[in-house]
Amino acid sequence: MKKVLLFLAQGFEEYEAAVFTDVLGWSRVVGDVPVEVVTAGLRPEIQCTWSLIVKPQAQLKDLDLAEFDALAIPGGFQRAGFYEDAYHEDFLEAVRHFDKTGKPIAAICVGAMPVGKSGVLTGRNATTYHLVNARRRKQLAEFGAVVLDQHVVVDRNIITSTGPATGLEVAFILLEMLTTRENVEKVQEAMAIIDPRPL
Repeated sequence: MKKVLLFLAQGFEEYEAAVFTDVLGWSRVVGDVPVEVVTAGLRPEIQCTWSLIVKPQAQLKDLDLAEFDALAIPGGFQRAGFYEDAYHEDFLEAVRHFDKTGKPIAAICVGAMPVGKSGVLTGRNATTYHLVNARRRKQLAEFGAVVLDQHVVVDRNIITSTGPATGLEVAFILLEMLTTRENVEKVQEAMAIIDPRPL
């Protein structure tokens, strides 16, 4: 059994969290290696980018991070309050913990920003949201990251990406890091991403 901490910041984007719960959930049901996902935040109730209200399973402060095998970070919108939680020192310290222990960190879109702000991307390859005059990419570079113009960037244990469209790819890369390529293919087939039927 693998265990993933899915951090939900105020203003997170619903789809970017759902790719993790779906892909890792399917692995729990049809895969060779079950993966448990635990949602956690800094507040008991969170309003997402598109106004959905969610209640995380746990508060970050109450968790033993050593019990987790990976950290997943969906991005979100500034106007929805994303950076209030994403840049909170308690969460940045959690990011540092996962990197220090060499455990995977998977960040979609601006989920890369707190990873950068934590300091763990200094001198390492990464990417983030590229539109709106590449504002977030410039900020990520200011945090010390080597920003690449790619949809998804993997630098050792850290996965970063450009936007919601990359979400499934990021989730599957994380699943492969935690399990095996064969397990990923089994999950993709069950999810009809790879269709085994002849054309």
